[in-house]
Amino acid sequence: MKKRLLSIALAGVMTAGCLTGCGSSGGDTAAGGDSGSGSSSGGDYKISVILKTTSAEYWQYVKAGAEAYGEENGVSIEVKGPTSETAYDEQQNMIETDLNSGAYDALVIAPLQGDQIATLIKGTEMPILAVDTNIDAPEVLSFIGTGNEEAAALGGKTAVEAAKEAGWEEIKAIEICGVQGDSTNTARYEGYKKGINEAGGEFLESETQYADAVADKAVTCMEAIMQTHPEGVAIICANNDDMAMAAARAAKGNKAYENTIFLGFNGDRAACEAILAGNETMSVVQDAYGMGYKAAEAAVAALNGEELDEFIDSGTGVVTKENVQERLDELDKYLK
Repeated sequence: MKKRLLSIALAGVMTAGCLTGCGSSGGDTAAGGDSGSGSSSGGDYKISVILKTTSAEYWQYVKAGAEAYGEENGVSIEVKGPTSETAYDEQQNMIETDLNSGAYDALVIAPLQGDQIATLIKGTEMPILAVDTNIDAPEVLSFIGTGNEEAAALGGKTAVEAAKEAGWEEIKAIEICGVQGDSTNTARYEGYKKGINEAGGEFLESETQYADAVADKAVTCMEAIMQTHPEGVAIICANNDDMAMAAARAAKGNKAYENTIFLGFNGDRAACEAILAGNETMSVVQDAYGMGYKAAEAAVAALNGEELDEFIDSGTGVVTKENVQERLDELDKYLK
């Protein structure tokens, strides 16, 4: 199907040492910037938005963005999600229920298991959109989210430069990953590897740790890294901020790791506060609020008969100690 790009105005993104035009292809878009002007008509539509969970701060921003679009445009937006990002059956039950209820005009899904969700939605005629993580299925009209590989590559390059400034001569990097097999996890892994290696660092693929996207497992991973590398490691990159902060806490007091760059992903409030306090070094920023807003906007556009671009980029950047206060000021506008 020929697809048309939604017209969405985006502000400049925050990156290390800059606020606009740094990083991903086509120019980086807003890390929490203007989320768009909205559809001209929401009608009486009712849209279900099923996230990976609603218990984490990141997903609260996605939820807030989707709900804000609904409030501004007279659209009923119902946001839900399982109790955790490994509650696969719980999410699948939510999707099956909403598909079969006849209560919704469109469905927006952030899939925990893309292959299983593709099977669930097979043959569905209502508009289906993917948010945060794509679903490889012809029923999906558009994917709204971050270009995860490009964003992680930007973070990896920024981390290498920071490691050089911190005095590291041998810049090795180890990643603490999320859920093995998850497509978003894989894209960030590939991006970190690409960015770190291209910037002159060494991404240690064989020493990758998996922590299922949770902090307590990241602590265990970091303890294992410190045992294997008592001399220290220049960069520890993680697939979310919770794991990056947990790794930094685990390494606190270890002199060999006092100049380690701890790089996370999401750039939420907790991460920004940790960066200010010196408990995380930097974070790749996603515009989670804009992601939710644009997903709801795209669903309405599809219901209005508009053709969508296959990928709607919600924007990315890197937040560091130099620009963290600006990021916090943006986040203050969203969760009230």
